[in-house]
Amino acid sequence: MLRPMTARSDRLSVSVLLFIFLMKSSEAQSELICSDQLIVAVAGDDVILSCHLEPPIDASLETVVWTRPGVDPKYIHFHKDGRVAFQNPSYHYRTVLFVDELRDGNVSLKISKVKLSDAAKYTCILQSLRKEASIELTVGAVSTPVTALADIDRNTGEVVLSCASEGWYPQPEVSWLDAEGNVLPAGPTGTVRGPDGLYAVSSRVTVEKRHSNTFTCRVQQKNINRTRETRVHVSGAKSRSYFKSTQ
Repeated sequence: MLRPMTARSDRLSVSVLLFIFLMKSSEAQSELICSDQLIVAVAGDDVILSCHLEPPIDASLETVVWTRPGVDPKYIHFHKDGRVAFQNPSYHYRTVLFVDELRDGNVSLKISKVKLSDAAKYTCILQSLRKEASIELTVGAVSTPVTALADIDRNTGEVVLSCASEGWYPQPEVSWLDAEGNVLPAGPTGTVRGPDGLYAVSSRVTVEKRHSNTFTCRVQQKNINRTRETRVHVSGAKSRSYFKSTQ
């Protein structure tokens, strides 16, 4: 024989239904947001593809999937039932979620020791919530230029300085500056792209040998906002090189 529901059980049922309704409403209103800024990294860096739910809701029980085009399978990181269910072989041991922050809606992906081949548009997918958002990563490579005293004309007092730098991506620009930061006229930049896809650049400049003067070879890649510089101090009949890298 069925017993009639008591007022207490009625209130409990209503509370449960209200809780479920509020949870579903919160999930529907929450948006998945990834950073709209282009993420720029240098090969070997660790990067975070920032992505979160706003307003924050608990994503610890969600299936979180990160994908990108150009790889097979397309899944980079597949997180299900509180653990990593799949990791793309190209990213093996290099991707991780911030598991302790999933309950706060943080579904960001950390990629360790990025490679040039990691440059792509990544998409985060929350399957049960039917939400997805994308973020773009670009990866470059840099190296410090090496300078040398290429030639000295003892009759005219002119000095030829050379500068070379290998292992850049994308292709960089080379310029020479005097001690005041003025750009000096130089010969054409030599550019070679190796089988690894990296660029090697070289340049020469002819300057007057003065009592004391400092010149700078600057190699710059504006797309990844990276610059490397090497200074050369020319004094009297001797030349000494001072190396300094700046970003």
